[in-house]
Amino acid sequence: MNTASPGASASPAEKRRYVREMFSAIAPTYDLLNHALSLNVDRGWRLRALGRLGWEARPDGRFLDACAGTLDFGATLLQRPGFRGQVVGADFAIPMLRLGAGKAGGRVLRAGSDALQLPFADGTFDGAFVGFGVRNLSDLDAGLRELRRVLRDGARLVVLDFTTPEFAPLRALYLLYFRRVLPLVGRLVSGHPTAYAYLPASVMGFPAPAALAARMEGAGFRECGWRLLTGGIAAVHWGER
Repeated sequence: MNTASPGASASPAEKRRYVREMFSAIAPTYDLLNHALSLNVDRGWRLRALGRLGWEARPDGRFLDACAGTLDFGATLLQRPGFRGQVVGADFAIPMLRLGAGKAGGRVLRAGSDALQLPFADGTFDGAFVGFGVRNLSDLDAGLRELRRVLRDGARLVVLDFTTPEFAPLRALYLLYFRRVLPLVGRLVSGHPTAYAYLPASVMGFPAPAALAARMEGAGFRECGWRLLTGGIAAVHWGER
């Protein structure tokens, strides 16, 4: 397996290959590190993001958890009071999907697929959400267009991902943790030499919230908006097809 983290000049194919191999390799420790390194704040972020999905209008609907990983996001929706619908979790890192199979009583349907080529017909879903995944796409704009394609008219896409705080003292502390502590702990626990160095690098190279909203609009979404979470450590974006 190639463990070299892709640099800024990496081709889309190189990034795609690295991301799939890396997430497949760290799957066994992914949940543990996610919750520990975020001090469990990520659980609250998912709830806040689902609050923007509008699933209550179609509680019996079908929803897509794209770049689903170990299915935390999809399982969270299935556990919401009043939700009676179906959740499909799609990811091309198959070991991640396998390890998340038992969540929410195994009720998240799994699809091994690339978010750039989803195996679903146009207008299949009543909503879609992506947790910490669009940042890893080898072609962000193509991925957003593909997510729009599988949504019905009026359905929402919700994107939850990291960003960098603007408040200078918090930003300094955040970057110290993100660049120094997280890679060290992540490497020691996961055993992967580059995965938790790739994470901060990918966040620093990701569009700022306003720019991501503009990219969503460019992909055809309307009524786009965003909200910063926990002082700007993360952000939730939304837009309608």
